[in-house]
Amino acid sequence: MEKHRKKYKKSEKGSPNSKRYSSSYYIRDEDHEKSRKRQKIETKDAEKNIDDRKSDEASSSSERIYLNATHPSFPWTEYRSTLNKIFFWNKGKIKKNTSEYDEFWIFLKKYQQVQQKAAAKKLQEAAGLSSKPKIDFSLDSEELNNMMMRGHLFQDDTESSLQQEHLIEFAYIIQLYLDCLKKQQETKLRKLREAQENLPISKYRNEILRAVENNQVVLVAGDTGCGKSTQVPQYLMAAGYESIACTQPRRIACISLCKRVAYETQNEYKSEIGFQIRFEKSKTSHTKILFLTEGLLLRQVSSDPMLSMYKVIILDEVHERHLSCDFLLGIMKCLTIQRPDLKILLMSATINIELFSEYFNDCPVIQVPGRLFPIQVKYCPIPSEELKSLTGKLNPAPYIRVLNLIDQKYPEDERGDVLIFLSGMTEISIVEEASKAYADKSGKWIILTLHSTLSIEDQDKVFDIVPEGVRKCIISTNVAETSVTIDGVRFVVDSGKVKEMNYHPVCHMQRLQEFWISKASAEQRKGRAGRTGPGVCFRLYSQKDYDDLAAYTKPEIQRVPLDSLLLQLLSMGLPNARKFPFLEPPDASSIEESLQNLKNQGALTDEEDLTPMGSMLSKLPVDVTIGKMLIHGCVFSVIEPILSLAAALSVQSPFTNRSIRDPEMRAARQSFESDHGDPFTLLTTFHKWLEVKAERQSNSRKWCKKKGLEEQRFYEMTKLRRQFKDLLKDSNLLPEDYTHTSSHQRSSRHGELSHLRDMKKRYHQAPRKRKVLRLESEQFVNEDQDSDDGRIDIHDIDFWISNNSWQVQLLSSKSQVSTYRDMMCLKFIVCSALYPRIAIADIHNTYNTSTDQHFHTKGKPFVVLHPNGTLALQPEFLQLRESDIIELKNVRTSTPMSRKHQIVCFLSLLETTKPFLVNCLRVPAAHILLLSCHSLDTNLDFTRIICDGWIELRFPETEDIQDFVYQAFNIRDSWQKLLQNAFEEFAMDKEAKSEEILKKGKKIYQLISLFFHTEIIHSVRRLLAADVKNVYTGPQGGDVPVAVGLLEEAQSAKENKTKGGLQIKSYLTYNCLVDLEDKFLQYIQKPWTCSFCEKEMMATVLDQIRHKEMCEAQNEKNVETPEESNKGPPKKSYFCPTCQEELLLTLPEILRHKRNHSSQS
Repeated sequence: MEKHRKKYKKSEKGSPNSKRYSSSYYIRDEDHEKSRKRQKIETKDAEKNIDDRKSDEASSSSERIYLNATHPSFPWTEYRSTLNKIFFWNKGKIKKNTSEYDEFWIFLKKYQQVQQKAAAKKLQEAAGLSSKPKIDFSLDSEELNNMMMRGHLFQDDTESSLQQEHLIEFAYIIQLYLDCLKKQQETKLRKLREAQENLPISKYRNEILRAVENNQVVLVAGDTGCGKSTQVPQYLMAAGYESIACTQPRRIACISLCKRVAYETQNEYKSEIGFQIRFEKSKTSHTKILFLTEGLLLRQVSSDPMLSMYKVIILDEVHERHLSCDFLLGIMKCLTIQRPDLKILLMSATINIELFSEYFNDCPVIQVPGRLFPIQVKYCPIPSEELKSLTGKLNPAPYIRVLNLIDQKYPEDERGDVLIFLSGMTEISIVEEASKAYADKSGKWIILTLHSTLSIEDQDKVFDIVPEGVRKCIISTNVAETSVTIDGVRFVVDSGKVKEMNYHPVCHMQRLQEFWISKASAEQRKGRAGRTGPGVCFRLYSQKDYDDLAAYTKPEIQRVPLDSLLLQLLSMGLPNARKFPFLEPPDASSIEESLQNLKNQGALTDEEDLTPMGSMLSKLPVDVTIGKMLIHGCVFSVIEPILSLAAALSVQSPFTNRSIRDPEMRAARQSFESDHGDPFTLLTTFHKWLEVKAERQSNSRKWCKKKGLEEQRFYEMTKLRRQFKDLLKDSNLLPEDYTHTSSHQRSSRHGELSHLRDMKKRYHQAPRKRKVLRLESEQFVNEDQDSDDGRIDIHDIDFWISNNSWQVQLLSSKSQVSTYRDMMCLKFIVCSALYPRIAIADIHNTYNTSTDQHFHTKGKPFVVLHPNGTLALQPEFLQLRESDIIELKNVRTSTPMSRKHQIVCFLSLLETTKPFLVNCLRVPAAHILLLSCHSLDTNLDFTRIICDGWIELRFPETEDIQDFVYQAFNIRDSWQKLLQNAFEEFAMDKEAKSEEILKKGKKIYQLISLFFHTEIIHSVRRLLAADVKNVYTGPQGGDVPVAVGLLEEAQSAKENKTKGGLQIKSYLTYNCLVDLEDKFLQYIQKPWTCSFCEKEMMATVLDQIRHKEMCEAQNEKNVETPEESNKGPPKKSYFCPTCQEELLLTLPEILRHKRNHSSQS
């Protein structure tokens, strides 16, 4: 055998230019040219031998060649390359690079071990060889010859160690392996069918099918473990139904159910069973059962209101009453009338089933019992003195007592993990700390947590197994009630509390509050203890508390904002959203508030018809503000960073809790932080991650772990960004990308894709192995946590399937902001989408990281920055420095004058322990307020402006403020005209980025840049209710003085019937504020020179604004190109006697320069 090995190694050292021959064709000659000629001769001789053998075989009948001997020590692995060509080719029984192929070589090793042991027992047979055939296995001579040809092996080849007898034996080993696989498969299938028959729902199969045949709507109510989610779709498909859609509330359920049903129906490598979620799908034209999320089916309704692609729709887990689920129930009710051929199945736990049945006209209900082991319930109410600790927080002592009780009462060898239900992350942290201290002493526990902010890797630890004599203690929120099933749990500790999100429509604030759970939730929690064996449920409240619980949880539709829901309703053609047939209607006030919000965002007209903006927003599967941000970004050249920004704001933050707690990770995070706020910090972090990915040699997963980042979030951003871009292209707001690549690039990419798809296939076909947790140095770690290399990262594979190297580099460069002008334009787009989500700083802020920074919104005073936010960690960027404060004579304000005042825009207002501003961005106060406010109320000379009735701006310099305000009005009006033109073209199915749109967008881009470069002295003050009472003049009976008008639009302006003053524009009410100091300024005309036409005149402040509008309009008509229109008024040479300098200034600048000298004197 040693001879075989030497010969094989020698053959592997052949010339790299040699033909694709087996080990028998290695090259001995050192002279390459001679070797090449010899190969040609050998090839011709080989081809002649093959032809001769073929003719011989044709002339004689084929014979069978039997396996006469086995070779227990033959080095098969050394001939793996040749054997691959012979046996594992594309038409072989086993394909290369599959799980069966990998497992075969393990089987071969075990086979040889068995053969070697058998040979050792038979000393009378030399080397285990037998002269008599003992195995009834043979190959047809023609088949054997074909094998020899595929491997380039020849019978007269004396140098090759791989002979016919070896091929026959190898074919025999493969047959043994396939027989073994078949037996295993039959055993698995038999056990599977037995398990299916033992499911409670199997007894109701015929009843379900009869009910579906005879009724349009059927409700299947089954308790946990009855098998309804996996079996009912199979029953329908077996009965001949096709185009079956089965919705799930969570993405992970879609994937896991698809895999399970595919396995049970022997469709693992086919496409009859598929899934479709937000970023991924396995659906094809052959798919009969499709598992998809509720939100995805809702989006399909927008494009296909009749859902004509489906013949059966199954709504699973309807008892959870998610917002999307209730919406779908209403749609299904409408479809029962419009599509009598459609079959609808509702699947629910046995919770409030009468409500669903009555809603669908008393549809039939099939109740299926669950399959739970006996569960003992123990009520252990917490004494009042132990409810809170000395610090006023949750007292962990009752939970530690339960762990101690389990240690004392139940033996170590009796398996059973503990699942503790707590209300929120704060409570989890408290119990986790105490439990780990107890576990360190006992050495019998591994403490794990489970909540939504954990990394995916940490969440998956709850599914790992523990060594003998050790139990898991999983401390979780209510996510473990229904979303996650953890095998091995035998003990449940129920606190009886939950934190639910509620929406406050007046404050536009989401509030996470702690409530008592419902009886239905209590039963769900209890059921987690009885899935794998008899269990115990410890309820840390009394029997009376349980009896007082509400029967069911309040549906989500009555707790959340309805903006996106109503927008989708209206996009489906429903004329009045108030008349939609909700299962349990939300409050009328919530509907009205959401409709008003949509009007304020420009999505609805006053008549509640969908605007072009609203139509486009309804197609984007995001919050209305994010959708608006995308649409606004399309008209500027900064759409690429806007796409990345919108994607980053639409997913959970990639920063883990460790990025704040760990000093090293905190230091690493500072390199990502932008002093402008959280959105730009996310943008920078995404850009840095893309740079790491573009290197290809770096391990991005390790990089993220080191920096305290959750890489899964970046993959979600990348997919969402691409989805946003595709949606904008479909809406004609973005042109198609046409990329030219060379033939070499295409060929290289084809090979890369083939390799990546092969890796992905192997990953999905590979068996899943559970990890074992172990206790080491007081920390619980996975046995393979350091063996990160070598494991297939499926997210990384998906990423590179969708992106090649140059695309990632391009995406990285586009996801950064390089100039101040781009930064200001981005801020304008973000703020225009987020408005009115702005907050003004409290005057008593200290701007230290050790204290909270208080802010005030219009509806909610004294909110604070989220402690994990960039501006909370670096509050000095919000501080108005003493050097920035400007002291002016004869100007009295309660807040300082400065050019550096800032306000904060935020994505959401969330109240947990405190009301927090989340995802904050700092912006210049006066600029953003004048550009974004829905209502601007001014005095006579614009030195005082009230924004949306709660923020007051004061300006001391009259002429400068008039120019400043005029710029703001010009940008607002031009911006609205541009959007209107873009939407008109969109309505005509034209491409919105036409030449005219591009020119106007470029001009506004330049105007915004100039406007944000303008610095103006001003003060900012929050108005209280008492301040607003006496601030307006009120109606004057039409007697509002107006000087001789220079613009026809101004002459037709009417008095505001509530505030007084003139309603010049939809957002501007002029001269409606009480100005006690200058009561008669409205009648005063002053000398003034227009900066556009240089005409000198006597004019009031309003006359000046009107004249500038007329000159600007006339200037646009006379100027053909945007470049010429931005030249501005001509400058003249002027010698200043005071400065003793020759200056080049416009006429208004000369007058202003003279006035400055006179004021100084």
